[in-house]
Amino acid sequence: MKHETMTAVTIALIMATVSGCVTVKTESARTSVLIQGEDVAALVNLVESVGGEVTHELPIIDAVAASLTPTQTALVASSPLSVRLEPNRQAFIAQRRKQARTSTLDSQATESADAPASLPQAYDASRIVSAPRLHEQGITGAGVTIAVLDTGIVNWRELAWNSSEARIKATYDAKRNKELRSSYSDDNGHGTHVTSIITNSVTSGDLNHGIAPSAALVVVDAFDADGRGSYADVIRGLDYVVANKDRYGIRVLNLSFSAPPRSHYWEDPLNLAVMRVWASGIVVVASAGNGGPDAMTIGAPGNVPYVITVGAMTDSYTPTSRGDDRVATFSAAGPTAERFVKPEIVAPGGHITALMERKSELATTHPEFHHSSKYFTMSGTSQAAAVVTGIVALMLEEEPALTPDTVKCRLMAGAHPAVTADGELAYSVFRQGAGLVNAYDAVSNSAAGCANVGLDVHKDLAGEAHFAGPARVDADGNFFVEGLTDSLWTGSFLWSNSFLWSNSMLWNDSFLWNNSFLWNNSFLWSNAELSNDSFLWSNSFLWSNSFLWSNALSESIQSSTWVDQE
Repeated sequence: MKHETMTAVTIALIMATVSGCVTVKTESARTSVLIQGEDVAALVNLVESVGGEVTHELPIIDAVAASLTPTQTALVASSPLSVRLEPNRQAFIAQRRKQARTSTLDSQATESADAPASLPQAYDASRIVSAPRLHEQGITGAGVTIAVLDTGIVNWRELAWNSSEARIKATYDAKRNKELRSSYSDDNGHGTHVTSIITNSVTSGDLNHGIAPSAALVVVDAFDADGRGSYADVIRGLDYVVANKDRYGIRVLNLSFSAPPRSHYWEDPLNLAVMRVWASGIVVVASAGNGGPDAMTIGAPGNVPYVITVGAMTDSYTPTSRGDDRVATFSAAGPTAERFVKPEIVAPGGHITALMERKSELATTHPEFHHSSKYFTMSGTSQAAAVVTGIVALMLEEEPALTPDTVKCRLMAGAHPAVTADGELAYSVFRQGAGLVNAYDAVSNSAAGCANVGLDVHKDLAGEAHFAGPARVDADGNFFVEGLTDSLWTGSFLWSNSFLWSNSMLWNDSFLWNNSFLWNNSFLWSNAELSNDSFLWSNSFLWSNSFLWSNALSESIQSSTWVDQE
């Protein structure tokens, strides 16, 4: 991995940024800093030699987190070692308030006002994605271990046990760097909700069990009761997953959180760790984020081109009718800043009812959505990602030798795009990707070589090559993919209740948008035939080289920024 010594300006920003406010720091004030280098032991020695305190060793990205004064920070940055310093960003898994959305789509969408929020709405995500067809064949995720990095889990039988045996192989507290043997908890509630969608092994009334009810679990808790954490804690959790993948048989990782990108995907320490997970052979499923429906709203780590990024759809509170299904307005959309088409697929993420303890933070903050003693209704791409994670476990039970790239390929090949009566796409690929995921078709198809074409995660991590996707922008500011006629993003985000999820597993040119190219600023961002192509891609970045992480400590990882039920 290549590293670069930070400039004096960036060092000053690191030292001055705290709690979102730029202040003049006293020498006694300390800042948590991520330091990347070539050797963790050498970084530990460096920090200790200047009197700093190492709080986290993060070998997954060849880094440490350290508590440093301004003088110590300057000494570390000016050392002979090749190092890169960045603030240890604060992370939030959930917000206390509902997200304020200013989109004009609010008035068009069928939202929670159309259904009694205090009553459970039957929403069988499992049936929508055809998982019961596999369950009937005995494919339930047995023998596959899923890691869920979130807020923890409650020790309820529905989660701790499958039909016959204990399913939790390990619980790791990344905040305290400690494996927990028998004490499980989730003071926030988000982790329990997400895990319940994946593995709940009990049917309760009209609420069916999870997508992969026989899968095993490794629980990684990286957030506190208020949903707060840090980059260092999350990365340490990712390190734990990779270090223990063989010990516990971890094949899938669910990441239901999202942060605003503030650098290229290959420069973000969190993204680097996620890429390491993928390179280790673990399938990574990430939520797209809840900042939609506008273009270029995909968050990190969903902006990592390798991983499976999931957007959300909803049935509009009509579970027996498919004609008014739609992509949820909150679901983040692509392309990414590096021109990749995201999300890859969409899954049920509107008003999903799953397990959550009544005394948890989310349930007490939004009591109107807690019901039936143990259940809570919540919307978000976090929930959609959980659905896909369960499907991946079903795929790996049926065919254990599948690689992460092939899993991604088959999920996309088996997805059903939203199309109009005349066969045109009802949503751009930048909103729906390949379409609505289908568990049965993902397991039964034999596609290969159709995902991450042209990418090389090992060269990416080594700094030898970085990549860009095929998205372009026309003279009117509309995004499109060359060669894919139905890809155009026109600003018309909602379809008018007149489309269906196509039964055709593959549609023309479906994977052209999955090709990748070497990153090259000299030609890729200024296509001669598109006179206005270069202005957006060169000037739209929120992160110039002088900015990078200047406001990082005031920003958050928001997997479950609270959105209205859809």
